Amino acid sequence: MNLKHPAWIAIGGLLAMAAAMGIGRFVYTPILPVMITALGWSKVDAGLVASANFLGYMIGALVVGLPLFAAAPRMWLLTALAVSTATTAGMALSTELQLLMALRFIGGIASAFVIICASTLVLERLAAAGRGELAAIHFAGVGAGIVASAVIVAGLTGTGADWQSMWLATGLAALVASVIAARLIRAGTTPAITVQPQQARRTGAALAGIALAHGLFGFGYVITATFLVTIVRESETIRPLEPWIWVLVGLATIPSVPIWQRLAQRIGLLRAYAVACLVEAAGVAASVEWNSIAGVCVAAILLGGTFMGLTALGLMSARSLAGGRVQRAIGLTTASFGFGQMAGPTVAGIMSEQSGNLRSASLAAAVALVFASALAYATSVAHARSERHSTAH
Repeated sequence: MNLKHPAWIAIGGLLAMAAAMGIGRFVYTPILPVMITALGWSKVDAGLVASANFLGYMIGALVVGLPLFAAAPRMWLLTALAVSTATTAGMALSTELQLLMALRFIGGIASAFVIICASTLVLERLAAAGRGELAAIHFAGVGAGIVASAVIVAGLTGTGADWQSMWLATGLAALVASVIAARLIRAGTTPAITVQPQQARRTGAALAGIALAHGLFGFGYVITATFLVTIVRESETIRPLEPWIWVLVGLATIPSVPIWQRLAQRIGLLRAYAVACLVEAAGVAASVEWNSIAGVCVAAILLGGTFMGLTALGLMSARSLAGGRVQRAIGLTTASFGFGQMAGPTVAGIMSEQSGNLRSASLAAAVALVFASALAYATSVAHARSERHSTAH
């Protein structure tokens, strides 16, 4: 078995993303309804714990581009995988809101380090090997982790297990994935990229545009991603889907990246990003406007079928506009995303306490996604015009 083959590093990226994102970040969603019932949390409490994770994610994304971390991405990737696993399992050890917020905060920092360091290592090495299409395997890790953790939680729910057991079991799954990922993402050099000053000026505005759009996307997707299972539990019509709705999200996530990659090859990264934002906006609106089994299934499929595709398109766009500072560009784009997703759960919690449901917050999120679509499209047009002008001169 040749572990130096590009496919193996892509699989290593898949496992790293599954451990820190699919499980470490997103397992909170299927466990949350059980925690709300057991601990007597309000939506504000649930939103605060979610926002603590996103605050950590944003801070991690901001600092990971510093020279200390950018100089040794693999070492920091392995450290972050260990921290993410420990904080996931550690959620079982307390019922104190403040401690749980602290664990999710630290876990958020770790997950940002994982997605940025892993994406930097994997995408650059795949590009150097001429196998950029394998990036879809790397990004499919989030969906794979969501499916694995959702199946674990659903199985434990069926046995009557408590929420602590769910955190411990999914923490163990993250540990296994992390150990294998560490073996597959091997030490090596990441190719250097040189960039001319005039190119840096041309791409700077476009990078700012995609970063801002990514922040709007972060706000737009996260309310549904955090509260979808809770929305299902609170409706008698669709409550029977509670154990499996998150599995459906994960299943829709797995093929989403190659689908959106293929569209991007035809119309461009930023235009594909704009289309995906509109599709996701429809899913977010459906989660609260179409209160039926068919409606919530459509919402789950549209959410799962776009949010990781959008993440991949955003990071690939940042990489293409980065010049010689790939990790910094990916970090800034991810930080903007982190700010948006940090604000989302807190805003949703406050709005739901006032209105008694998540409808107004979810519709506000859908509007944010429409704005993200418009911004991505405008950025695409402006960047193409700038490139043509540069070529003409």
